[in-house]
Amino acid sequence: MTKKQRREAGARQRLRPPPLLQARDERSVSCTTFNILAPIYKRMDSENGRESQNRANWFSRNEKIIDRLLGDRSSIICLQEVWLGNDELVNMYEKRLGDANYKLFKLARTNNRGDGLLTAVHMNYFCVLNHRELLFNDFGDRVAQLLHVESVIPFLQNRSSSYVQQQSLIVNTHLVFPHDHSLSIVRLKQVYKILQYVEAYQEEHKLGPMPIILCGDWNGSKRGQVYKFLRSQGFVSSYDTAHQYSDSEEDAHKWVSHRNHRGNICGVDFIWLLNPDKCRKPLKTSWNEAVFGIIKYLLLQVASLPEENAFALLKADSSDDCITYSSFCQALCQLGMVHPDRVNSKEMEDLWSEVDHDGNGAVDYKEFQRCIWSPKCYNQEEDDTEIEVAEESIVTFEPSDETFGFTVKEAVLFPPEVEKGMWPENYSLSDHAPLTVVFSPVRMPCSPRTPRHP
Repeated sequence: MTKKQRREAGARQRLRPPPLLQARDERSVSCTTFNILAPIYKRMDSENGRESQNRANWFSRNEKIIDRLLGDRSSIICLQEVWLGNDELVNMYEKRLGDANYKLFKLARTNNRGDGLLTAVHMNYFCVLNHRELLFNDFGDRVAQLLHVESVIPFLQNRSSSYVQQQSLIVNTHLVFPHDHSLSIVRLKQVYKILQYVEAYQEEHKLGPMPIILCGDWNGSKRGQVYKFLRSQGFVSSYDTAHQYSDSEEDAHKWVSHRNHRGNICGVDFIWLLNPDKCRKPLKTSWNEAVFGIIKYLLLQVASLPEENAFALLKADSSDDCITYSSFCQALCQLGMVHPDRVNSKEMEDLWSEVDHDGNGAVDYKEFQRCIWSPKCYNQEEDDTEIEVAEESIVTFEPSDETFGFTVKEAVLFPPEVEKGMWPENYSLSDHAPLTVVFSPVRMPCSPRTPRHP
């Protein structure tokens, strides 16, 4: 065997799916999420050089990415940073994935940013009932895709001895990078909008309980507020579930999936699962707790202010010894949480209305203690920030017809080194690691009666 042949054989070996993903029963389905690093962002040798300037480089790398995806044979593929502004690259994905019996859905970021999302559904496993696009229209021009899918293989219901097709909701997204504290609330708002949209879609179509899978590059790790916010809503990280990792600080560093432009390695790529039997807080409650947790963290940890001085900062020069809307906005800008160009007045007014419960336009010291400085507020620390999840929920359960959810069978990150918290220098597919999860359907004995909230 020649040196070239050995090199090609080694490349084929590296692209093979791991053994645990090769054997699946006929009812198992799988999902892959992968930020493939758009050539317009991939830096070459010089700081100003980009891979998009060299066709041979980006073409070869994306061919290898598609080889990898086809080798994994996932039922659903969710890609981020697809160079949708280049027709040749788009045609490459459409041709090869289409020939493999995938149906493709593309969504570009707003304001002609050049890249976007691509979700591919294997028609042997799912048929697509509906597809929706969500444009955040905020800083970073981020977007999300929502797919309503139904299993091709039916499942037997014991009670009625009839067959049903399981339905699921799939979301693909890519959140803004936390460049500074002012983007913490923007990132939370993006997730909040996704969950609001999912709830609205379920109500609009009068859908019964079904599993929800959120895929993508969340640009924040297990130490961040987005992770804790989703956990408070009943979602579980499929990879952590498969490997029996907890939400603890110790387990937060056991795996990575990204080496960012600052050279830091972190775990930011998730496939979230919400089964229909999960207890969860009202969405608005989780949102408020997360936002006020960020404020307390900035006051306590970043500004190093004790309680009395924190209140003084928020009330500024108010003569009535209370916090006003104007002083509140001024303080958040001073703390770096809010930037005038990134948070519109409506969002600030909504946040203020949660602080000023009685609507009298002023928040005294007692109200400040209860809302912002309460022991129930979350502790946070920078990754972007950290929020502790309370175990309470107001969702109640009652017996109903059987519904289906998913159990997590297996979850794999590639290359293997990232599963040990290391980033291999010879990995060149992307600056992210693809994550693949195998799910099996399971009957749920009851379904939640979940109150809807704005």
